[in-house]
Amino acid sequence: MDQPGPEPKVLIADKGYDSDAIRDDLLARGAEPVIPMKRNRLARLPVDGFVYALRNRIERCFNRLKNDRRIATRYDKTSASYLGFALIGAIRLWIRHFVNTA
Repeated sequence: MDQPGPEPKVLIADKGYDSDAIRDDLLARGAEPVIPMKRNRLARLPVDGFVYALRNRIERCFNRLKNDRRIATRYDKTSASYLGFALIGAIRLWIRHFVNTA
């Protein structure tokens, strides 16, 4: 999150990211953590179910990108080459929305 770019407003994550350090860092940055609680957490905090449901779309997008074997196994040695093939995979997914639409 220290990379240049727009400031995050929301972080949607799974239970693996449920820690006080992550939550405090997000709140200090002005972002809202949408992370469900682990079972062993004593203080339960509410989670916005509508926003958390959007995480499913992101997970499905990564699943479709990993259908390309080259992206899933990371054959490329350089990060620039890997990023290029990840972009090609994303473009292939994006183009499917324009095929057979009238």
